[in-house]
Amino acid sequence: MAAPRPAFSISPAASNPIRFGCLPPQCLVRVSRSTYPRVAATSFVLPSSRKRICGGDVFRCELPDFRVSASTTGVSTETSVDQVQLPRGDMWSVHKFGGTCVGNSQRLRNVAEVIINDNSERKLVVVSAMSKVTDMMYDLIHKAQSRDDSYVYALDAVLEKHRLTARDLLDGADLASFLSCLHKDVNNLKAMLRAIYIAGHASESFSDFVVGHGELWSAQMLSFVVRKTGLECKWMDTRDVLIVNPTSSNQVDPDFAESERRIEKWFSQNPSKVIVATGFIASTPQNIPTTLKRDGSDFSAAIMGALLRARQVTIWTDVDGVYSADPRKVNEAVILKTLSYQEAWEMSYFGANVLHPRTIIPVMRYDIPIAIRNIFNLSAPGTMICQPASAENADDYNLETPVKGFATIDNLALVNVEGTGMAGVPGTASDIFGAVKDVGANVIMISQASSEHSVCFAVPEKEVKAVSEALRSRFSQALNAGRLSQIEVIPNCSILAAVGQKMSSTPGVSATLFNALAKANINVRAIAQGCSEYNVTVVVRREDCVRALKAVHSRFFLSRTTIAMGIIGPGLIGGTLLDQLRDQAGVLKREFNIDLRVMGITGSRTMLLSDIGIDLSRWRELLNERGEEANMDKFTQHVHGNHFIPNTVLVDCTADSNIATRYYDWLRRGMHVITPNKKANSGPLDQYQKLRALQRKSYTHYFYEATVGAGLPIISTLRGLLETGDKILRIEGIFSGTLSYLFNNFVGSRNFSEVVAEAKKAGYTEPDPREDLSGTDVARKVIILARESGLRLDLSDLPIRSLVPEPLKACTSAEEFMEKLPQFDKDLAKERQEAEKSGEVLRYVGVVDAIDEKGTVELRRYKKEHPFAQLSGSDNIIAFTTLRYKDQPLIVRGPGAGAQVTAGGIFSDILRLASYLGAPS
Repeated sequence: MAAPRPAFSISPAASNPIRFGCLPPQCLVRVSRSTYPRVAATSFVLPSSRKRICGGDVFRCELPDFRVSASTTGVSTETSVDQVQLPRGDMWSVHKFGGTCVGNSQRLRNVAEVIINDNSERKLVVVSAMSKVTDMMYDLIHKAQSRDDSYVYALDAVLEKHRLTARDLLDGADLASFLSCLHKDVNNLKAMLRAIYIAGHASESFSDFVVGHGELWSAQMLSFVVRKTGLECKWMDTRDVLIVNPTSSNQVDPDFAESERRIEKWFSQNPSKVIVATGFIASTPQNIPTTLKRDGSDFSAAIMGALLRARQVTIWTDVDGVYSADPRKVNEAVILKTLSYQEAWEMSYFGANVLHPRTIIPVMRYDIPIAIRNIFNLSAPGTMICQPASAENADDYNLETPVKGFATIDNLALVNVEGTGMAGVPGTASDIFGAVKDVGANVIMISQASSEHSVCFAVPEKEVKAVSEALRSRFSQALNAGRLSQIEVIPNCSILAAVGQKMSSTPGVSATLFNALAKANINVRAIAQGCSEYNVTVVVRREDCVRALKAVHSRFFLSRTTIAMGIIGPGLIGGTLLDQLRDQAGVLKREFNIDLRVMGITGSRTMLLSDIGIDLSRWRELLNERGEEANMDKFTQHVHGNHFIPNTVLVDCTADSNIATRYYDWLRRGMHVITPNKKANSGPLDQYQKLRALQRKSYTHYFYEATVGAGLPIISTLRGLLETGDKILRIEGIFSGTLSYLFNNFVGSRNFSEVVAEAKKAGYTEPDPREDLSGTDVARKVIILARESGLRLDLSDLPIRSLVPEPLKACTSAEEFMEKLPQFDKDLAKERQEAEKSGEVLRYVGVVDAIDEKGTVELRRYKKEHPFAQLSGSDNIIAFTTLRYKDQPLIVRGPGAGAQVTAGGIFSDILRLASYLGAPS
């Protein structure tokens, strides 16, 4: 026979106020309504259908003094139940799980596992409604208000979503209990929605009551799931605990004093190591249900953390943490390890997906850190928002960037109020912003010149018309009198904010910011910075916003220079350059913080484009397999505009004059140009001057070191001399690797045609050697150096000694030319013999005579001890005679031809560009 269960009775007592009772298992309490009607009616939290309290139930008694006594057959036992105090402090950890985290049954199980694995002594878990449920609840209200009968079916969909989830999670008594509660709530909602349907209107309190049910249901389900694991767990309807006062700005202010009293009372009646609380919902001081408005569940967690003085509040979401910029706009945005409260506040205000600024207020009072974690990637450490360490030595060298992140706000308009009559007139600003307030517009940013001549501010674009009309009405007299010159509206604006607490102690932050914007060709329309220097805010054109964000993020935050490259002409030179980039890219990125991305490769017929950067280990294969028809306009637009890198360089590895004519437009549009193509700098003088004038006054760069000496530093040496105040007298050199090879080997009894054939076979000449022998290539180099030296020369001004015999210029093919060339060997052989008799050698040289302002290309004789006579192979040599180097010219010598050295010269220019754009040296 089973042992009799203890029978509990409740009776008044003289002391020990009872605020809760916890019954042991296998016991039963019967409540007499006639004896204690208030006890039966109010003291026990029971479904209306139950007349008894079962073992294990926790109940509360609001009568002043009671004892609970238990008796079994022949035995009577009396037990005192004392009040339980709410512990506070580091033993508590608070977790908040958003709608996506509890979106289905499996995700609810995952959340329960996170709770179980938290080794904190006590845990409070704040949950949102299941994913999309809050929107569904608002939709119910909208349908009912609109007298749309489909609200009934929409409510059935809400019911079915939760019923299916519960059946997948729960069983037995837990399932029955939850479904009973769910059906009761849905029936009540049907009645309420019917009332809204009839009235055609829902008050705010009605709406808040309806939409809050999603949190009630998710909290109950999660508490059942946690209890199934064996943990002690209770669920909390935060409308019983959180008290807030609505404000006029569609927000609420927590009443911390009253909320602390209520949470103490709730805990005394519901002591538990794990509490699952509803997010988003609360009550007014009059116990009217309300919500915490936007990001309410985060706010709930922060308030709870403050009430419990918790060790930490963890916000679980579906991203790995707080990004340095919007990853949808900047692919290279990174997760921030830490943020100060102020930094998180600033970034939130400017639209970053962090937290609502008010979420941070409660935890700041007690220095409670907030962790942002990803429920779907538990290995990610997330972002910690906390008070920065105060013991940091200001003298320590810290490599961490002073800017923590960037945020943007789009769809704004600038309003500029301008006039000399504003200066020194008290109350002008008050009148301006009073008018703005009267139309209910939100001012995002304000900027005023110290002269008080103008005030400009940013407002949402949808509100600017009302603001403009209000200002013109308010200041109509001042406008008519001329005291105000204009009220100007500048539409299509965006705000870019740089945020960082260390900005205030780091000189040059603003300079770096504006330098990055300037180099990306971004015009700034307005600037604002608070004296705290936690943020620097600029207004830019909307179409420039993303590019501006990429520019400052790449330059400022990532601490490396990222350059988008378009390679034009993947032939011998261009292909070699691509291979060099492939081999060196990893080292540059790892050791020098330079990230070079080839976004496009184009030849004359086929081009290859990429949004993230071409895999250079397979570029030839990809060009053949995925190449599309070449289109230069589409190519440049893609490289410059359709990616996440603000700095663009086009590298022209061709000798095409048509491509050279595009340089001016590319530079004007903010694209840098690097080339070994001589056509632009040796073309018509007026076009060259126009190109160089644009380059000098813009922030775009035009580098062409390889046009003269392949990989030799000829242009940079010349510029160094001129920029340091030296004066060029004469530049003389062997500028052609092909012609250097020819005359270095045109010795003894060898015929010139024989040496040309040898050079052609070895690949030293162009397919048609006449291109080398004509001297035009050397002449172009002379023109380039002459113009760099300040001379105004055209190609037609140069006398050129051509080595192509006049009768052979009309040959229709290179083969025909080579076949007939031996017929003319005797002419050059004679010149060689005469030179040898005088102890001299023949050399094909270009000369810039800066004194007489002329240039020549000629075959000259030099003594054998002269540096020009001592060359070998295909080396080039250039002698600079200047005021400083008058007696002993400055000589640059080295390989001047070949794909490897020419590509190396172009690569050097690319790295010079990276240095100009901010790469560390």
